[in-house]
Amino acid sequence: MNGPLLGAVFVVAASTLWGTTGTVATFAPSVSPLAIGAVAMGVGGLLQALYALQPIASHWVSLRCRWLLVSLGAAAVAVYPLAFYSSMHLSGVALGTVVSIGSAPLASAVIERLADSKELTRRWMLGALIGVAGAGLLCFAGNSAQRPGALAESWAVPVGIALGLVAGLTYALYSWAAHRLISVGVSSRASMGAVFGLGGVLLMPVLAVTGRPLLESWSNFTVGAYMALVPMFAGYVLFGWGLARVRASTATGLSLMETVVAAVLAVVVVGERLPVLGWLGVAMVLASLFVLAPRRVRTEARSTAAR
Repeated sequence: MNGPLLGAVFVVAASTLWGTTGTVATFAPSVSPLAIGAVAMGVGGLLQALYALQPIASHWVSLRCRWLLVSLGAAAVAVYPLAFYSSMHLSGVALGTVVSIGSAPLASAVIERLADSKELTRRWMLGALIGVAGAGLLCFAGNSAQRPGALAESWAVPVGIALGLVAGLTYALYSWAAHRLISVGVSSRASMGAVFGLGGVLLMPVLAVTGRPLLESWSNFTVGAYMALVPMFAGYVLFGWGLARVRASTATGLSLMETVVAAVLAVVVVGERLPVLGWLGVAMVLASLFVLAPRRVRTEARSTAAR
């Protein structure tokens, strides 16, 4: 398996883990979305830093010279979970997830175009269009999902959508920042550890203020531990390996797999019903993965030409 294709596999695996977070969070209804986001990305980010202590030390000079890029990525890491989980809380899991994850590939492409002058290929545009359209169908099909009582307020859904767009932008931003560090020679472990570790530090005050309910029961504590260890720590280790092999815009496009996993778990675990339109959305997102996945034959052709 060639490097870019293996990178795509890592990103899809990470997205599969991320897709479990919405369902798992339902087992801790008394924990606020800010606390869920802070414990997930905050503790997960600190674990990333501990996991990468040696690589960070080895690349310290490069990281220090690019402190602005590291800081920008860390700020995005800190904002993303607060916006993402608040979006799901206000506008519903389906709509919040789709807006957040669905807007990320487009934001990532714009960032790469403006910052790196990278062209958007027709294949990427086709894959992104299919994936975002499929995610949109999942959103409309999720109207029967159980939603928080706050949705009765007229401002809740618009604010939730706005926060979802903030989440999509910050997701694209920290993905680009980490990929940019990797592309200049910083290892994926050091890049992810530095960006997510600093982001985790920024989230600690939020966790200190909002995290008390996580300690009030074993179920709440277990949910927080799972969020930090599995989707955020293990998931972002896999995502870092993927970013070392594919462009950030490709990675954020492949991460649309998260919406499929979230929808399937809602049916299997939570007991929601997914109508035919929803399953069509699932099929479209899966089809987009095949379009977005790097192709071996092109990689080999470039390698041959380079010789």
